[in-house]
Amino acid sequence: MSRSSKRWRRARQLLTLAFFILVPMLVISLLRNLDWGEVHQALAAYRWQTLALAVLVSACSFVLFSCFDLLGRRYTGHSLPARQVLPLAFVCYAFNLNLSAWVGAIALRYRLYSRLGLALVTITRILGLGLVTNWLGYLCLAGALFASGLPRLPAGLDIGSTGLHLIGLLLLVAALAYLLACACARRRRWHLRGHEIILPSLPMAALQALMGAGNWALMALVMYSLLADKVDYPTILAVLLISSIAGVVTHIPAGLGVLETVFLTLLHASVGKGPLLAALIAYRVVYFLLPLMVAGVLYLLLERVASQRTGASRSGSAG
Repeated sequence: MSRSSKRWRRARQLLTLAFFILVPMLVISLLRNLDWGEVHQALAAYRWQTLALAVLVSACSFVLFSCFDLLGRRYTGHSLPARQVLPLAFVCYAFNLNLSAWVGAIALRYRLYSRLGLALVTITRILGLGLVTNWLGYLCLAGALFASGLPRLPAGLDIGSTGLHLIGLLLLVAALAYLLACACARRRRWHLRGHEIILPSLPMAALQALMGAGNWALMALVMYSLLADKVDYPTILAVLLISSIAGVVTHIPAGLGVLETVFLTLLHASVGKGPLLAALIAYRVVYFLLPLMVAGVLYLLLERVASQRTGASRSGSAG
């Protein structure tokens, strides 16, 4: 490992440690003097129709994200049917959200796909396309919102509206560069650390942008439905996008505490800490915990089916 790589790795470790210390301190500071009775009252006031709508939008988000792997099937040309791909992708997404990308997006995807007979190189290409799809959608949405001045930051934040505006423009440039590369690049294949990278066609790249942006939009719509029109939707979407990248930087599973800190910091003056925290708790249950419970049962079923298939093939070979 080179000296620069060691320094970068050390800097990341220090940054992660700093966030692990800073996030709890910020949460405690924001929740100081919080009226928990107000939070309980806000949670109890949710109508079943509101919660049902949040669950329905969450289900749409998970279906759309699972379709990233169908796009990966088209990209790689493997022949697994959608009835096998979609449940697998759903499980991986739910575990990814709650237990980190190393568990859900990577470890589970390699295990489940390999048990269905896909080669490691094919799984890697599916994983890579899914990651690019997700973050290309992020670049497009976050770039457009930040460049337009959303969200409006409280006075005193170091980055300021001008800095956020510039970040938005850079994100849009990055998204456009990817789309232009897919449209115009003459060289379509590269090799990086033993992996072959193949640029998709422009129509597929455009579909990536639409699907990725659509999933982020649905995630924000879940939160919007739980806040009962207390904050406009574009602002909620912009705040969610900021909290998501903060969660990635900190490497905290499920962005636990990070999501809450960002929302409370940027929106508590408009909504109030009690109702906002109630909405965040409901969002955690609806978008994180309920899908994880379903995914846990589904994962056991997938493992059982894979074991039965392996056992049947061994019996056939023996016969």
